Amino acid sequence: MKLSKIVVACICFPLLLMNTQCDDDDDIQQSDCGQFVIVDNAFFESAVSGDYELVGFNLNEDCLNIEVTASGCDGETWSMVLVDSGEVAESIPEQRYLKFVFTNEEACLAVFNQSRVFNLTALRVDGSNEVVLNIEGFPEVINYLYP
Repeated sequence: MKLSKIVVACICFPLLLMNTQCDDDDDIQQSDCGQFVIVDNAFFESAVSGDYELVGFNLNEDCLNIEVTASGCDGETWSMVLVDSGEVAESIPEQRYLKFVFTNEEACLAVFNQSRVFNLTALRVDGSNEVVLNIEGFPEVINYLYP
């Protein structure tokens, strides 16, 4: 009788342990076309970006690719997020306000380019198929069209 309880415990315990492991608690969620835009007014208001130079950006359906250049050791520790204020300007088309937040703790003089792709689907406005994205520090607005 004791042996069967031990066997059951040896089988059930590892299964329970595996069930508690989860990949859903990552800080930055990813999609097929990159990181999701963070919609958070408090983060937007307090966000301060490090120094970078915008190389370029392009929009392909729901995916916004942003390429930057900055000094660093290798760029491996750089963090890049796109933060939306959560506010929608009632214009035609509607407008949203964003910040590209670049964090670089590397203290080297080499210069590197890096790209990040952001999924814009969280920025869609119900009842519309277009929204103008005003990204702080970018030279022009982005017209995001969606079905």
